[in-house]
Amino acid sequence: GAVSVSQGLRVSEDGDETTLRAYVTTDNREAVRLGKYLLVPYPDDELLFCRIVALEYDQEFEADDATEIHARRAMRRNDFEERDYKFVADLEPVAVLYREDGELKRRMTDRVPKPGALVRDATDSEQIKTGLKIPEDGVFLGHLSVGGEKVRTAAEPPTVDYRLKDDYADGDPLVFRHTLVAGGTGSGKTHASKNVLRQYLDADLAYPMNDGRTVRPAVVQFDPQDEYAQMHDDNPELDDGFARTLDREGVAHGGHDDTLALVPKVGDATYPGEGHRAEQIRFTIPFSMVERRPWLVAGASLNDNQYNALRLLLDRFFSRGGDTYDGFVDFLDDPALREELDESGRVHEATYDAVMRKTRTRAANQVFDRDARPITDLVHELVRPGGLSVVPTYHVNDSRATEIVVLAVASLLVDEKLSNSPRYDRIKETPLVVGMDEAHNFLADAESVQARKVIGKFTEAAKQGRKERLGLFLITQDPQDVAEPVFKQVNTKVVLNLGDEDAIKSVNIPSSLADKVPYMEKGQMVVYSPDNSEPVELTGLSKCLTRHGE
Repeated sequence: GAVSVSQGLRVSEDGDETTLRAYVTTDNREAVRLGKYLLVPYPDDELLFCRIVALEYDQEFEADDATEIHARRAMRRNDFEERDYKFVADLEPVAVLYREDGELKRRMTDRVPKPGALVRDATDSEQIKTGLKIPEDGVFLGHLSVGGEKVRTAAEPPTVDYRLKDDYADGDPLVFRHTLVAGGTGSGKTHASKNVLRQYLDADLAYPMNDGRTVRPAVVQFDPQDEYAQMHDDNPELDDGFARTLDREGVAHGGHDDTLALVPKVGDATYPGEGHRAEQIRFTIPFSMVERRPWLVAGASLNDNQYNALRLLLDRFFSRGGDTYDGFVDFLDDPALREELDESGRVHEATYDAVMRKTRTRAANQVFDRDARPITDLVHELVRPGGLSVVPTYHVNDSRATEIVVLAVASLLVDEKLSNSPRYDRIKETPLVVGMDEAHNFLADAESVQARKVIGKFTEAAKQGRKERLGLFLITQDPQDVAEPVFKQVNTKVVLNLGDEDAIKSVNIPSSLADKVPYMEKGQMVVYSPDNSEPVELTGLSKCLTRHGE
């Protein structure tokens, strides 16, 4: 079509004051959709890159069609005379495209197109990527789409791949600025998450460390549904033709051989591990980890007085050479200790009793010091450059026991990353992606002192992630329950179908995209990553890059 001036032609710093409309010719009207990307040329070869934000029919001739005669005539007729009406698209300017030294660049919209300028589809991948500020290289997420249909170009392949910036040329790799994948049940969030994590395990991907070495990242994934260890295996549905297409687009695929399932030993629970062929190593949480993390042993909410008392008791226990959970239970059973602390005014007897009650729990008894290797002895297995370690908890029926396991292992990784004098150099010196499915269960806002300690720890980890080469990869169907201090540090949000209004509101994406979220089909997603690109809609790959499902 062509730029129209019948209702004004105005470009303004205030988007609400912008008036930019295009008349659409009758032959092209069926192909026009909301969100479609368009180009409007300026006389000097610069281009205005814009998108359709509204569509309307308007009368071509002065007439009143709200009459009985007109309605009855229309009811007798099957066809529709397009030429009797104007079809007009409202356009939102996104950027001005121009060439400098042969390179296509973008800048903010600072000029108005000429009346009658031709408006055409954006069909060149370079122009589309530049207009939307999508990096040419990086971690593959999916293909650009509008209304669930992939954007088509004149190139081969005809799709536009969307990638997350993954080098230090223009800032920090976005993996270390954290990612949130949010989607309801059946939205495809596990499928999408596996496909993204598979890219971080690509043999060609490595990051420079502060000491000058270049090291492949390690991925540690907490897995409540026993799905991620399947990444060890190939997807039998991924045929040769699809694989060749992936190779042409530079997308890593296939099972990842260096995958370990580190299985927590909890009570008498047994881990079937039937859905994958990854090697399994059992581990336990040693009670010695509680020395630096008192909140791990607190089975219920502690107030500040009770938490301080717990720290005092743990300090005394460990200073006397204690190191097991059973030993700590026996230590607390000493009436003389209770009386001594009460009489000295250090711990009131009621506070002492509360600490005893809240630390002597079934979950703690099932988790600590079981018959398996301590996780602290398995650091080199847990964190391997280029390796995927999956910590499944599907076999653990006690939610509190699951919480202890996940937070113990995750806090070990975080503490070592943040420490100036780490005990385990392997963790400190390896780029690390920590994936946490059902993140809302572990990083939720709460009033208890131990919850505040956990949130504080992960907030600090998120803030220091860029410097320490630590990336959080949070997966949830309830993003509104993830603690705000952690949530605020997440730069990249990948949002699949969500039906809950509060959940959609919490991810804080532009309203034009938020309105689409409840209607998205499986695999459709919105990506909001301000430091990477304009907010966009994507379609994920139709097949998982590794084994997925039964």
